[in-house]
Amino acid sequence: MEKLTLSVVIPVYNSEQILPQLIERLEKVLPSLTDTFEVILVNDGSRDESWNMISDLSQKHDWVRGINLMRNYGQHNALLCGIRTAQHDFIVTIDDDLQHPPEEIKKVLDKLSEGYDAVYGAPEKETHSLLRNLASQLTKMVLQNAMGAETARRVSAFRVFRTRLRNAFDNYEGSYVSIDVLLTWGTTKFAHVFVDHHRRKVGESNYTFRKLIAHAFNMVTGFSTLPLQFASLIGFIFTIFGFGVLVYVIVRFIYSGNPVPGFPFLAASIAIFSGAQLFTLGIIGEYIARIHTRTMNRPSYQVLNDSNQKDKE
Repeated sequence: MEKLTLSVVIPVYNSEQILPQLIERLEKVLPSLTDTFEVILVNDGSRDESWNMISDLSQKHDWVRGINLMRNYGQHNALLCGIRTAQHDFIVTIDDDLQHPPEEIKKVLDKLSEGYDAVYGAPEKETHSLLRNLASQLTKMVLQNAMGAETARRVSAFRVFRTRLRNAFDNYEGSYVSIDVLLTWGTTKFAHVFVDHHRRKVGESNYTFRKLIAHAFNMVTGFSTLPLQFASLIGFIFTIFGFGVLVYVIVRFIYSGNPVPGFPFLAASIAIFSGAQLFTLGIIGEYIARIHTRTMNRPSYQVLNDSNQKDKE
């Protein structure tokens, strides 16, 4: 396997109690993989004492760096911040709750060395609730459209990829971020391996069913034109349906000499067409709203302070 220099990026949200265990396990694993590594902990507006814990850990370990965001921007925005500050050739992203065992990093790195640019550590079996698993599958179906690869069904927050891929999205400044979609801008060489997936050690997951659905919706409207194509298809189908109804009315009038009776049929047809139009307008409105958001130049994230800067002062 090629020589490694490794950056581990971890978004942190309300994980004060878990962080010491996480760093302790990484301290045992990383030296066995490479001589040169760093861990970047990005505090995504935690409401507990996570930032104080990160600051303490960065003081104790020179390979730990802490970045404190001004507010909660979301997991992918926090990841983007950490990815852009990574200094080494390979980047690993894992969750802060020890659901992704650090001991499994080697397995994902070994797969990367086979010539891939990005590899996911996929759980053989999801350990979340039924609704959470359903939302996760929906997100992956949406992502498959963007990636155009079967690997999209195995996407997870446990990733390893070559740092050079970030050159493809260096200038991206949108407030809606999907790291997995952004990676597709730099490569098509994706793969996955199955890894152990544990339950959260302390507390409850911050990624709820509602947040996953919102993330899927943001991905499909923020990074693809699929909804607009779908709206066009609906419009085409109902146009054909309306034309068919018109032909039926004319043919019946020619043969029977009587107009087609039935106000309910007419009312239902109008309701269907109106609903299709409103649905289509709603999709177009979502895209217009995102254009409006982009014109406001809202940043993907904003850093409040950095443990490296604190060390220099």
